[in-house]
Amino acid sequence: MPEFITVCEEAARAGGAVLLDWAGRFTVREKRPADLVTEADLASQDAVRKVLQGRYPNHGFLAEEEELSIPSREDGFRWIIDPLDGTTNYVHGMHNYCVSVALERHGEILAGAVFDPNAGECYTASVGEGAYLNGRRLTVSDVDQLSQALIAASFPPRVRRDDPGIEAFVEVLVASQAVRRLGSAALNLCYVAAGRLDGYWASATHPWDVAAGVLLVREAGGVVTDLDGGDLDLMQARLIAASGPPLAEQIRDLVSTDS
Repeated sequence: MPEFITVCEEAARAGGAVLLDWAGRFTVREKRPADLVTEADLASQDAVRKVLQGRYPNHGFLAEEEELSIPSREDGFRWIIDPLDGTTNYVHGMHNYCVSVALERHGEILAGAVFDPNAGECYTASVGEGAYLNGRRLTVSDVDQLSQALIAASFPPRVRRDDPGIEAFVEVLVASQAVRRLGSAALNLCYVAAGRLDGYWASATHPWDVAAGVLLVREAGGVVTDLDGGDLDLMQARLIAASGPPLAEQIRDLVSTDS
């Protein structure tokens, strides 16, 4: 397991270096910034995969760019990669973006790393071994009341006025200390693991957004469930992450689709 986490971190840092290099090549006012962001995304993904395939050529990959995903050829190991989580922030020159790398086997996340290249922060975790930020052990906060909690939320890129998530957002906003929409699911989960956030919910993410972060929260002593309180299905990635079951339940009461 130590070898896996070392490779996770190496790959995430390699992708982050590429993103920093590309960030200075365009501005949001350029005619076609999306094309350049796609190039940055792919360049980061290539850097990540170069590291991983160099060490584990027979492992599978699940990545945002579907054509670059391949099934596992060795014992069910598969790397789940997001080479740029927080694209909108990246385009606008905001620093809240990252690279996320996780290793799963038969549905269990074994190791993960999330690297924030601007802050120089690398969050790492391996199953049963705890969660860390630049080598310092992490624990979730001790907040268990929503009224005292700082919560983050994620929404689809083009949320509609009548989206049920908007009503849930308002309910949590009123009931909590404050709510943030920070633009990176992976970093939201890292912040829960580090105790910077007390909880987080998302109704529309992807497995590559959250795979490493879910492990980080759990290894830091927090809980992650499905939006309705059941076991998390990583492929659906509708989730609640919190410092503990009491806070998760209070969030769920306001955001669950069963409510």
